[in-house]
Amino acid sequence: MHKRRPLIAGNWKMNLDIDESVNLINAIAAIIDGFRGVEVMVTPPFTSLAAAKHAIGDSKVFLGAQNMHWEISGAYTGEISGGMLKEAGCTHVIIGHSERRSIFKETSEIVDLKMKTAVQLGLIPVLCIGETLEERETGLTFEVIKAQLDISLKSFLADQTMPHSIILAYEPVWAIGTGKTATTEQAQEVHHIVREWLGKNFDIDTADHIRILYGGSVKPENIAELMSEPDIDGVLVGGASLKADSFVNIIRFCEG
Repeated sequence: MHKRRPLIAGNWKMNLDIDESVNLINAIAAIIDGFRGVEVMVTPPFTSLAAAKHAIGDSKVFLGAQNMHWEISGAYTGEISGGMLKEAGCTHVIIGHSERRSIFKETSEIVDLKMKTAVQLGLIPVLCIGETLEERETGLTFEVIKAQLDISLKSFLADQTMPHSIILAYEPVWAIGTGKTATTEQAQEVHHIVREWLGKNFDIDTADHIRILYGGSVKPENIAELMSEPDIDGVLVGGASLKADSFVNIIRFCEG
């Protein structure tokens, strides 16, 4: 089986100004220098991307964005293109986060367009999927997850090929920012279903290489339990990524 390197990604959402972003990156980069067993990514707000790239310098921290538009350019007031993200120094971009889907009404069809454009531009997309509490309580978790995958990856399914660099992130909506975390059994069960879906719809090699992250109230206290599962390849961290000590403690565990 292919050994998947853990990825610890921090989603800063609409938090931290430029100075705060730079200070946090400096603190992270100083501590993880020399780490080889784990990859680290931060996703600051758009306004901090250029400064964040400068702060990252030659360190091993990857820079990602929190969203992008599917068109290369055009009359899309307030939007940011993938090309602009690359120009700012991004290598990754989060696509289809539950907050984008629920608050801004992004559909899986829109997510598919963004995924396709990101890959065409050479960005590594982090595709987010997840169910609501109501969907879980009514037994629809797997049905919802599979439907999101079917549509969000429609372009890749049509070509029957999916770059191994693409990253998936399972984020149960009911666990984001609530303090609730899926049990390791719940998380592993969904991650395993996602990996089975990849094997069935693409091939075993793709399923073996694609990293699947868990997101939802991840913190130093629960990282060991989450990372003990065979199909959890890292985490997408929200609130705990806004402070160097908590984020670094998560990274340290995965490096060890």
